Amino acid sequence: MGEHSARHLRRILRLYLVDRGLLDLAGAAELALTELIANVVRHVPGRHCQLCIYLMGDEGVRVEVTDSSPELPTATVRDALDEGGRGLLLVDAVADKWGVDVREDGGGKTVWFECLAGGGGAAGGG
Repeated sequence: MGEHSARHLRRILRLYLVDRGLLDLAGAAELALTELIANVVRHVPGRHCQLCIYLMGDEGVRVEVTDSSPELPTATVRDALDEGGRGLLLVDAVADKWGVDVREDGGGKTVWFECLAGGGGAAGGG
């Protein structure tokens, strides 16, 4: 995964959302996706992951990023001047739901989020 990967993945996500008439979710979904990819680039050895985008009809989108690192991400409050550490706080702020699923074999995890049309989070607010 290179430094330009997030930009290309955001474009793909936006195309899917536009095609389904879910453009109002694009800003929130793109931001959340960018943060998950940034976590892979910063914290996963080899920077390898699998991305799945699930369009849920006209209800919204679910995005999953799976990697082989056993290190679990955490949403932490940091000092205002820290350069990092806010990614999952941003995901929490813009997505309607998010979470982490640990692989049963201990070989990694899937970090996911959902942005729902008309949802209660920032994603639903446009």
